[in-house]
Amino acid sequence: MKLLHSLQRGMSLVELMVAMFISLFLTAGLFSMFSMSSSNVTTTSQFNQLQENGRIALTLMERDINQLGFFGDLTGTEMLVNVNTTNTATNVTSDCVGAGINNETFPVDVPAHFRRLWGFEYKTTVDMQCTSALTPDKGTDVLQIKRLMGPASTPPLESNRYYASVTANEIHFFNGSDTPPTTLNSRIWEYQHHVYFVETDNRIPVLKRRSLNISKGMSNEEQLVEGIENVRVLYGFDNDGDSTPDAFMPAEDVSNFMWDNQGFQRLVAVKIFVLVRSIQPDRSYTNDVTYTLGDKQISGASSSTNSDPDYDHYRRRVMSTTVVLENPVLIRS
Repeated sequence: MKLLHSLQRGMSLVELMVAMFISLFLTAGLFSMFSMSSSNVTTTSQFNQLQENGRIALTLMERDINQLGFFGDLTGTEMLVNVNTTNTATNVTSDCVGAGINNETFPVDVPAHFRRLWGFEYKTTVDMQCTSALTPDKGTDVLQIKRLMGPASTPPLESNRYYASVTANEIHFFNGSDTPPTTLNSRIWEYQHHVYFVETDNRIPVLKRRSLNISKGMSNEEQLVEGIENVRVLYGFDNDGDSTPDAFMPAEDVSNFMWDNQGFQRLVAVKIFVLVRSIQPDRSYTNDVTYTLGDKQISGASSSTNSDPDYDHYRRRVMSTTVVLENPVLIRS
């Protein structure tokens, strides 16, 4: 019994302290590894999110802009009310009217070019008058597009949509609930008016779009992509007739003369820049980067348009694309 008792002797105080020190050292190393792994996961996840959100935003806008000026068989011809243009559609009760003499949803009977594309940067006043107030973030661009949507439609048509019956000589706008015009060799297309802009909701910037229908006019507002903090649009003009842009310029440098096709310059391409921001902040990261969106620069610490206390802890990325207009003849005439 005495032998057994002597073999059960415990650890000394020194041995216990050494064991505790080793355990603490190993625990600290494991915690550091876990913290680094968690940080890497957050960083990777946010960069993947930035890439995906930016890609979706550019794709949506590019598809729309690419078909700018498409008006079926009348593409490339000016639309003149009471000459080659008839409109029996219901008036747009909540319209968005851009700058210029002829920049409502539908062409009006005035001696001026019908603007299918137009834009502006919101600084202190919103240059587009919408019955349902348009409230873009300051320092972001707003883009307006009007065109027919393909493919060609066949009755029955959607009653809440606007349509156009088109031939090579004339266009007739009408309601989807109406009997389509019976014009020889005509085809029917949905008519659409889009307005793209950025607006912050609950501290999250969102790329939004106004679209057209009969019941709500231009007050239909869609949330397209979260995290799009800024959009910059540059317009590419061809000055020498070779159908390639010689200069890209912001909307404030495009004159009414150029918007209305009254000069020799032709709008043949559009360049889009988006500043994409992570949805959630990372307080272990401080953003002091300056981002270049075409002709302007934005610092990460000042790019937030609201009072978010975490504004400088968001990751950001600039993405861009250049859209060559498929129907530049429209802009030339």
